[in-house]
Amino acid sequence: MNILVKQFFIEKIAHSSYLIGGKKTCAIVDPARDVERYIESAKKEGLKITHILETHLHADFVSGHIDLAGITGADIYAPSAGKCEFDHIPVSDNSVFSLEDIEFHVSETPGHTPESVIYSVIDKSRGDEPVAVFTGDTLFVGDVGRPDLFPGMAEELADKLFSSIHLKVEKLPDECLVFPAHGAGSLCGKSMGAMKISTIGYEKKYNGALLIKEKDEFIASLTTDMPPAPDHFGRCSQINREGPGKISNLPSPLELTPDEFYKKMNDGNTIVVSIRDYATFGGQHIPGSYHIDINGNFSTFAGWVLPPDKDILLVSDNPVQVDEAVLLLRRVGLDRTYGYLSGGTHAWVSQGYKTEHVHQLSPYEVYEKIKDRNVLLLDVRGKDEYDAFHVKGSLNIMAMDLRTRYTEIDPKRPVIAMCRTGHRSSLACSILKQKGFREVYNAAGGITGYIAAGFLKTG
Repeated sequence: MNILVKQFFIEKIAHSSYLIGGKKTCAIVDPARDVERYIESAKKEGLKITHILETHLHADFVSGHIDLAGITGADIYAPSAGKCEFDHIPVSDNSVFSLEDIEFHVSETPGHTPESVIYSVIDKSRGDEPVAVFTGDTLFVGDVGRPDLFPGMAEELADKLFSSIHLKVEKLPDECLVFPAHGAGSLCGKSMGAMKISTIGYEKKYNGALLIKEKDEFIASLTTDMPPAPDHFGRCSQINREGPGKISNLPSPLELTPDEFYKKMNDGNTIVVSIRDYATFGGQHIPGSYHIDINGNFSTFAGWVLPPDKDILLVSDNPVQVDEAVLLLRRVGLDRTYGYLSGGTHAWVSQGYKTEHVHQLSPYEVYEKIKDRNVLLLDVRGKDEYDAFHVKGSLNIMAMDLRTRYTEIDPKRPVIAMCRTGHRSSLACSILKQKGFREVYNAAGGITGYIAAGFLKTG
């Protein structure tokens, strides 16, 4: 191709965005909310950002289209069916626009969302055939976008996705490069491959969803046994439709003394979130706080469990963690980080305030403790993980579901929470303690450590 394509990949949410450029100008496709990466990259390449392309109203993150347009003056192109409330150029079937020798052709591909589109790219300096396609969440490497994010519409959208794939996407040339908006690890699909780009021909040959030629079978495959969708998936789509607030207009979190922190956390409109390592959180933490380890899948878990209508106070090990957490929270539309505790829990206890604890158990301690039948081993991984292998006699309730399903557990029983490594289980422990459970333990190292110690054979 006589054009430049650069991919930007964000770990954990597994989001891919792109710069596609000619000699002087470029477009950004499906930008993340922290847009500095695109501005710096375009500057490095000597390009001016003139176009911003959205394939759909993203559910798993807040997009950067408003911030990027405000900084660069670029036009936003978004699906007409999305009924977006910000200034944009609406696109639909057969819309065509150009950037130097790059010609973009739009096809409506409803299925993952009602308004999804793809942008196929023709390099007019080379020919008239599409050489690349930005598929958003319609087509992934090894998978297609899940159609079950809209209540009551799963079968209808799966039906439309079947038509979108077989009547539009598969009609592109086999050699056409595929640039999807997500990769392995994203919850926007069921079984994405590890490669970050592909070709139409490769996907037609190896993509399991595309190999299903019977519509009813295709619909069934995408409407049964799907992974759970986080809470923020429903919120982010609407935020992206309205146009998110500009990051430049959001206040920076305040550095609060323990006394100021205590007063704010008790105003009835505030939650406390510890972002420290799970072992450190277990040592001591502020009563009633959530624990979401900054080293885990922070954005996804925060978007999943934190109430969006509350101010957020952070407890960290250092201010650098605070800056990172604020960025990750904003990615999932949590913009109300009010402040953080100056000096951390050391300053907190030095002022005489109470703390609580979660004992961290090694695999050996877990093994010994669950010999007591009164002790409940609570596996807080997803159902598919649990079904693959688990400790006999354990109860499976996903960590995030404990917000409502905690009533299924006797609060008088000692509970050991276990996940894959110890991050989700620590979140689970913090939720259980909020619900009044007193004897709660975290399985440090999770089932990974339990297997490594030889206590579980997985075949």
